[in-house]
Amino acid sequence: MTETTVHPDTWVEGAAGSLHDVDNLPYGVFSHAGEPPRVGARIGDFVLDLAPAAAAGGLEVGHVFEAPDLNPFMAMGRPTWESVRSWISALLVDPAARDRVAPLLVPVSEVVMHLPAVIADYVDFYCSLDHATNVGRMFRPDAEPLLPNWRHLPVGYHGRAGTVVVSGTPVHRPRGQRKPPSEDVPTFGPSTRLDIETELGFLVGTPSQLGVPVAVDRFADHVFGVLPVNDWSARDIQAWEYVPLGPFLGKSFATSVSGWVTPLAALESARVDLPGQDPRPLEYLRVGDRAGYDVDFEVLLNGETITRPPYASMYWSPAQMLAHLTANGASLRVGDLFASGTVSGAARAERGSLLELSWGGKEPFTASGEQRTFLEDGDEVTIRATAPGARGGRIALGEVSGTVLPAH
Repeated sequence: MTETTVHPDTWVEGAAGSLHDVDNLPYGVFSHAGEPPRVGARIGDFVLDLAPAAAAGGLEVGHVFEAPDLNPFMAMGRPTWESVRSWISALLVDPAARDRVAPLLVPVSEVVMHLPAVIADYVDFYCSLDHATNVGRMFRPDAEPLLPNWRHLPVGYHGRAGTVVVSGTPVHRPRGQRKPPSEDVPTFGPSTRLDIETELGFLVGTPSQLGVPVAVDRFADHVFGVLPVNDWSARDIQAWEYVPLGPFLGKSFATSVSGWVTPLAALESARVDLPGQDPRPLEYLRVGDRAGYDVDFEVLLNGETITRPPYASMYWSPAQMLAHLTANGASLRVGDLFASGTVSGAARAERGSLLELSWGGKEPFTASGEQRTFLEDGDEVTIRATAPGARGGRIALGEVSGTVLPAH
């Protein structure tokens, strides 16, 4: 006879059965009523103010929640992450704790969310087979879509940590050099092919030693949690500058992230097998079963859903990304962020960038009754994500939004 696990319901009004039930409990940095930013955990439509909750409960590590970022907490490592998560869950399901904890719940609608961590380094990968194939077919129509190295390693580039911004931060249209195929020389000006990239980001908590690679089986010891990412991209600037060294100004002007970080532990029920890797990766990149994640994205343009990319179709796993990132001995720091690259599926309705949705601008898509290709000034983009939760429903991985402002 199989034993059934019983999950007690939370006493927080409206939270049980929601996308923010006790099997989620994402962390964020919030401020309320003019007070300094500090760390909280979301339950339902409320933020639990962790610093006073820890002080009242005598939690030894509670001082880290007074910080204006998650870095001190993340630096404590996986055993502390797990014990604090259990402590928060117990507070929110124990009826005896209700009178003590309820006054520390702040409505989400009343708080301001801040960048959840001080970003140390930012690396962006290129791990979707469908996305890489689409891009290859657009730009190399008479050649093999994938370059020879793509199936042997997770391709990536080092981004700019200083331009990672929290959801809700407006993004100015970038300026740079552009040279359309029809022109002989480049010109300088605002991008005319401003795009999005739907991505899943991974936030590093535990650092590593310089010169010592991180093995694939140590992924959960170093990665604190996940969050949706929009890696804004200026395709015309990128196309002219990326040869031979890769993305630079076409990517570095802004990368938006959710204000909420879902702990990796909350995604245990979302783990799935990878679609399959051929040829078999080299030894340091080999992973076992359930190395992928079943995360569903939804992208909205001015409030209308335009695509639903599936993360489960990604070719390279996050553990492989981390292993390759450190394979040469590069060290991890608290607050490092690495992202998956554009998440795209096989169908047109699953493409994670406007570049793909409009096939390089040649096949406009419809949004709000209009034919669209790339972003226009005033457009608002929102990216949401959900995953299976431990209680049988789904959990929200937060959302990331940004509005395009004219170039300076």
